[in-house]
Amino acid sequence: MSTLKNLLLLSSLFAIVFASCQKDDVENPDDNNESELITTVTLAFADSANTANVRYFTFNDPDGEGGNGPTQFDTIRLQANTTYFTSVILLNQSGSAVDTISNEVLEEGVDHQFFFSTAGASATITYTDTDDNGNPIGLQTKWATSNISTGTATIVLKHQPEVKATAPGNQALGETDVELSFVFEIE
Repeated sequence: MSTLKNLLLLSSLFAIVFASCQKDDVENPDDNNESELITTVTLAFADSANTANVRYFTFNDPDGEGGNGPTQFDTIRLQANTTYFTSVILLNQSGSAVDTISNEVLEEGVDHQFFFSTAGASATITYTDTDDNGNPIGLQTKWATSNISTGTATIVLKHQPEVKATAPGNQALGETDVELSFVFEIE
């Protein structure tokens, strides 16, 4: 009887050890489609004639949408008749460690697209990056300003899983991750 008891105990122990070695994090396919908290959006504009000349403009809302208002919402000020290479940097600074959401947008580029529009102040905005399907993402763009003017520049990040590939460039589709209207001055 003692041998049977030992065998059962050993089998139970083996089952417990085997189960504890299994991966606890079963990846849910929907996890990649969750919206991320974006507390900070920074636009970096490098003058194409002198790429060492970089201007940064930031929106910062430490507690995210709702709650307290933003602590920083810069006015975009660019020189007239100038072309800028522009990068969008998205961060989640709500925790103890900063999470660079731009990296996730790039990794999931086939599901994301930025849309840009201006009103009052004129700039031609061209995408310079693409996803794995050759469709624009918008983390990297080129902004060509024209005459001195003031208006707004609106930046919208859409999450478009399974939609972007079939209807690229359709801002009406998908979920909005970020939508900001900066005051935009061309000097």
